[in-house]
Amino acid sequence: MADPPRLHPEDRADFEAVLDLALSTADIHGAVRADPTGRTAAHLRAHALAHADDITAAAGEPYRAYRAARTAARQHARRPLATGTLLPALAVLTPLVAATSAGALLLLGSLLQVADAPGPLPGSLVAAGWTLALVAAVTGLIGLAALLRSALGGRADRVEHARLAWRQALLDRGILPHLLRHPAVPHAEAGITPCSPPDTLAPCPARAGKDRTPCSD
Repeated sequence: MADPPRLHPEDRADFEAVLDLALSTADIHGAVRADPTGRTAAHLRAHALAHADDITAAAGEPYRAYRAARTAARQHARRPLATGTLLPALAVLTPLVAATSAGALLLLGSLLQVADAPGPLPGSLVAAGWTLALVAAVTGLIGLAALLRSALGGRADRVEHARLAWRQALLDRGILPHLLRHPAVPHAEAGITPCSPPDTLAPCPARAGKDRTPCSD
């Protein structure tokens, strides 16, 4: 079995954001409001931050999935186009070949026109050169848009979905149960309501209400 994951420094901001959300839930907020000095809120927050690795381990699988998706996206961003599929290579080569051919045809056609070469050949070469120049511009823009959409859009969506799923699991399985086990929080049973989807990041009292044995400071 893999070792429980530890909270990475780059994910600490997400951890603290979910912790703030947990502190605002009904069960926790009642204990916080009961102390007008604000010491309870500060103590609960400091206690959760001190046990961040243990809390993170409670949502270990979603956290591993999020980190794996993030690592894959970063590696793909650093990977050269030549190691990818044929489509990225074509997206780069097509406008380059078209632009090179356009320059050659325009140059040759212009030289023949300056030399007063007879026949329609000089004009045809110039027209073909401008056509290829247009092809190079259009294919370059299309290829760039396609590459950006596939490389950034799809992978960014997967990473963000994995991040939200981890934050939801961190809230339901980690932070809320940890806070509810603290002696400063009354151990009233929370109502059982369905869990929210990951993108809403709402608490799941059905999970948070489990295993409320006191924890030590």
